[in-house]
Amino acid sequence: EDKGRGRPPRATDERWRARGSWRRRERERGEEKMQGVRTRTRTRVLLNSDNKANNRGRVRGRAQSDVVGERKNATTTTKEEEGKFDARAFRRSLNKTGRYVRKPTHDEESKKKMEDHGVGYSTTGLVAMMREQKFEAEISDKLSFKLAESYGFCWGVERAVQMAYEARRAYPGRQLHITNEIIHNPSVNKRLQEMDVKFIEDRGADNGGKDFSEVNEGDVAILPAFGASVHEMKILHDRKVQIVDTTCPYVSKVWNSVETHTRRKHTSIIHGKWAHEETIATASFAGDYVIVKNMAEAEIVADMILGKGLSKEDFLEKFKNAISEGFDPDTMLDKVGIANQTTMLKGETEAIGKLFQKTMMEKHGPADLDSHFVVMDTICDATQTRQDAMYNMVSHQGTDEGVDMILVVGGYNSSNTMHLQEIAEEYNIPSFWLDTADRIGPGNETEWMDAHQQMQKSENWLPLDRKVRIGVTSGASTPDKVVEDILDKVCAIKMS
Repeated sequence: EDKGRGRPPRATDERWRARGSWRRRERERGEEKMQGVRTRTRTRVLLNSDNKANNRGRVRGRAQSDVVGERKNATTTTKEEEGKFDARAFRRSLNKTGRYVRKPTHDEESKKKMEDHGVGYSTTGLVAMMREQKFEAEISDKLSFKLAESYGFCWGVERAVQMAYEARRAYPGRQLHITNEIIHNPSVNKRLQEMDVKFIEDRGADNGGKDFSEVNEGDVAILPAFGASVHEMKILHDRKVQIVDTTCPYVSKVWNSVETHTRRKHTSIIHGKWAHEETIATASFAGDYVIVKNMAEAEIVADMILGKGLSKEDFLEKFKNAISEGFDPDTMLDKVGIANQTTMLKGETEAIGKLFQKTMMEKHGPADLDSHFVVMDTICDATQTRQDAMYNMVSHQGTDEGVDMILVVGGYNSSNTMHLQEIAEEYNIPSFWLDTADRIGPGNETEWMDAHQQMQKSENWLPLDRKVRIGVTSGASTPDKVVEDILDKVCAIKMS
């Protein structure tokens, strides 16, 4: 299986840099792509070129069947559907309440405060300098850095943090709450707490879940970048609060896909982690669903579809935390659709899609595939470009462009950062995943996390007797200031 060992496309080419800030261009690309999403649904072709013509017919057929289905649903309702909560209709109805905001205002004062707090893009520090110098910095004859060509804050994360800062400025006399961390970065969340944004306590599923008792009518509730469940949205709506929805449009795109599965009576197979906040939110908008963490779990589900592998009882036990209520694998895997947590590895999501396409073709035959399988493109570009840039960096090992070690910077609960660490470990490059500069010291020692999310401690981790070339990358929720604080400590140790 190809896991990206070959050199991938460069995440940022010379033309981007020639046009100015590559980060500005990334934001423009995000906005342009999401505008395109509003006007079309792009079906990902998973089979080889000999199936292209067949796939074109499928797309046309799907579009026609969706129209017919929607017209029918508009005029008829089965007894089974009566009384069911329509998550899609509810989410759309929020726009009419006058208490729902889902777009940034681009307030300049809020942007300035973000910069002052170090929760945006660097304009003067070492990271900014490397961007202007072909992503390199020659510090001394003992130390140099190589910055990944795509790293750090993505468009959706920047947008979410900006909206949170704008909310604080827009509602100065009102209590602000947030349903979870705005993003998976401790520095940014700490700043919001200092701005008197209250984080709603999660008491755990066994103790009643999140405690909304302190959220009152007239308060402001912020939904984080990875979204909130429809259940939480309903609670906030019923309490008549002002909702500021910072959900990344790429996450909303996944929600649209599972809602499409539900309308077509397909079970959603969600590639993600069942306990991750984004996947919890996505599952809340799905009808029937099963969540698979990786290819191994996907193969178990595929075998179940073909009547092989685990017994029904063992299957339900295996996926007890990752299936919809009342899930029956004997009846609910006849029609399936694919969706994903946006921070998962692109290659694995695509491989899982291919697996289920082939599985449904084997069971139902090519002629009936359209009736039993649907997939849409819901992979996040920002996650993928950071992974591509990391593969690009490690592919130069053994050459003058190679690095001696890699610093991966990001929150320890950040899924996309964990995948960056996985890539470094896959290539057997010494790599240190740090969430803040406080992990370094005293002296030449550090505490760090590996890709298995186990904390490690290393002494004399920075070689002092020779020059070191250090690769640097950061997760999509990591401000440049956090990276620069870490690099400052590295410089201090090497130059001492």
